[in-house]
Amino acid sequence: MAQSLSLSQGARLRLEWIIWYETKGQLNTSLTCRHFGIARKTFYHWLDRFDAMNLYTLEEARRAPKHTRRKTYTPLQYDRIVRLRKEHIRWGKIKLFILYQELYPDDHTISSWKVQCMIEASGIYYNPKKQGRINRKRACSVKRKRVTDLKKKRVSGFLICLDTVVQYWMGKKRYLLTAIDRYSKIAFARMYTTHSSMNARDFLYRLYYLLDGKIVNIQTDNGSEFQKYFAIGLQQLKIEHYHSRIKTPKDNAVNERFNRTLQDEFISLGNMSADTVLFNQRLTTWLIEYNFKRPHQTLNYMPPANFHFKYHKVLPMCPSSTNN
Repeated sequence: MAQSLSLSQGARLRLEWIIWYETKGQLNTSLTCRHFGIARKTFYHWLDRFDAMNLYTLEEARRAPKHTRRKTYTPLQYDRIVRLRKEHIRWGKIKLFILYQELYPDDHTISSWKVQCMIEASGIYYNPKKQGRINRKRACSVKRKRVTDLKKKRVSGFLICLDTVVQYWMGKKRYLLTAIDRYSKIAFARMYTTHSSMNARDFLYRLYYLLDGKIVNIQTDNGSEFQKYFAIGLQQLKIEHYHSRIKTPKDNAVNERFNRTLQDEFISLGNMSADTVLFNQRLTTWLIEYNFKRPHQTLNYMPPANFHFKYHKVLPMCPSSTNN
């Protein structure tokens, strides 16, 4: 039991598959796959890997390449590039590469990629502090997972989409955080006075509670509110974080549509207020109606909660929970 508590969200979900398969599924693979909305091939893969004495076998294997490209420049090449870089501090790698070829035509092993590696190794920049900030931003962007790389699954809680909507009212600026389950369309929203990452983390915790912890992946844009404390919250809850592409609203089309519905059916009907307490009370009442009464066209005109009841048997949000 102690071992299962330290598993990631994905591994705990796979453990739930196997437990259901052996207890309620009557060892029936087809029944289990239909219940969880997964492919038989996927289930067999994890069933074969499963070891009851070592639950960490349900964790994803490392996908990093075992053999990576190495920097193969020589000390002589390094000294030459450092000297040229100091003489032409504002030149980029391509210009230095062309100059190097003109000065040393017998060296056929040099490349612009090697020149870049030597510049990074030497740390010779016109403005080191500015370049340091740029390098940190680049490193951060490389680590971000894009939602286009995620294989979507028609399972409630597999992907929750988040967004921030800015509202102006009576000379005051307010921030409305919204979230919606990409599959079941169960939605949640809350207003804040600032769009800090701490408020975004508070929203995440409330969302996690309302969905009874049934969250595998979170999708957001690249806003600052979804970094720092929000990222720490995701790590604590063991939820994977995926980002939309920059200036590509179609990556989060489900949430964009919910934002439009929220604007048309709630805010535009006289419910806007700069008082966050009053607004959130009104919003809670509307969310109950949206999730439990309002027919949804993409769900064959079923309310999101009814759709979830019918196909997943487990209720992630109840009316009484939204009053907290």
